[in-house]
Amino acid sequence: MGSTGQKFKKAAEDIAFDERHRKTIQFNISRYDTAVAKGMARYNDVEKAKETAGAIKRDVLRNWGQYLLQFEKNITKNGAEVLWAKNTAEATAYIEQIIKENNARLLVKSKSMTTEEIELNHTAEKLGCESVETDLGEFIVQVAGERPYHIVTPAMHKSKGDIAKLFNEKFETPLESTPEELTEYVRQVLRKKYTTAQIGITGANFLIADVGGISVTENEGNGLMTTAFPKVHIVIAGIEKIIPEMQQLGLFYPLLAAHGTGQQMTAYNTIFTGPRKDNEVDGPEKMYVILLDNGRTDVYADAEARESLACIRCGACLNACPVYKTIGGYTYDTTYSGPIGSVLTPFLRGFKDFSHLSFASTLCGKCVEVCPVKIPLTDILLANRRKTVEQHLRPGYEKAMMKGFEKMASKRIGFDVVSGQLKTFASRPFNKFGWGPGRLMPEFSAKSFSQLYRKRNKNIDK
Repeated sequence: MGSTGQKFKKAAEDIAFDERHRKTIQFNISRYDTAVAKGMARYNDVEKAKETAGAIKRDVLRNWGQYLLQFEKNITKNGAEVLWAKNTAEATAYIEQIIKENNARLLVKSKSMTTEEIELNHTAEKLGCESVETDLGEFIVQVAGERPYHIVTPAMHKSKGDIAKLFNEKFETPLESTPEELTEYVRQVLRKKYTTAQIGITGANFLIADVGGISVTENEGNGLMTTAFPKVHIVIAGIEKIIPEMQQLGLFYPLLAAHGTGQQMTAYNTIFTGPRKDNEVDGPEKMYVILLDNGRTDVYADAEARESLACIRCGACLNACPVYKTIGGYTYDTTYSGPIGSVLTPFLRGFKDFSHLSFASTLCGKCVEVCPVKIPLTDILLANRRKTVEQHLRPGYEKAMMKGFEKMASKRIGFDVVSGQLKTFASRPFNKFGWGPGRLMPEFSAKSFSQLYRKRNKNIDK
């Protein structure tokens, strides 16, 4: 296990026994679970909806290039410029060029994990351009100097008290401020940013091939404000976000809302098809769409991992995962955490440094159960584990231990050679290095099951 894996292990051990953190996450996810249960109750047959959505996304993977070129053709006709970025460096170069050409000193950004992936805020600030997050949760973590904790709920790890204290320290708002009062404060701050920014940046929940559209879903109206005032609109989207037809949004919008927040429909669903026309008053004068690969074609090239590109980023697998709920989002040290992050990150950032994430799962299957497009996440995690072993990225002692266990377990007598007392003694290190301080390894019986069985059944062949 490399340094990244060791860092993960240490961070996981530290946070797993942080009771305050666990209570905050359990409270926030319990509210999510209640909302989602109500959201699912609205469906007559949610499994049928998930099967249909999964079939559409798999059709996309079979005809990926065709749909992406169709999207490019249609949105270009409406005046947008499409820029293809193979990696973070190319995407960053495009953004730097646009910022310089427009002499931008302020940009506003709606919630987008793709921009987190390429560290857009850092790029802008390096050029002397202030980058302001406009989603409330993203705004909170930006003020705190942190990254999003969760792909849907960026500030899930913070309580009301944490946020009130943060705002008191940064903005001198009253320490006893209510969530409503803090939200109103942020609203007033952002109004000034929207109206003076030169560039507005969004991600894309869906790229719509047949109309050349960018679909953005959000609950606060900040996405609309981000694109209403600035003269330039930049869209940064992963190339897996494509869907064939606009009419399919009638299926995907409710699925995304129900699995993401429990809503029947996200409050704001906007489709952008280009910059404003000559006869229009509002909207940006220029629109750029950066289509980001950044390792996605490597995922596509792997037949076992390919279906993970069907993900619609609802966050349901994170909220269902017992590992995520124990170690939290920051432990993964990646843009995408939880089960989907554990599947994708080794491809996006290299197996050498991130193969350990494929082992950060109990394989309980809850993530597969809740996935709205039926991605076989546990199967892919197992395949990634096999690839890790094949690339000789696991510790040498692990192989030796498995070989030893294989030899011992291949015959029943292997369990009887060592006494129960010696087994108990040999297992003691697990209390410190394996189980953690919250539990102890059980003591082994003096005699094994087979020894006791033979003793009680004298006629059994020894």
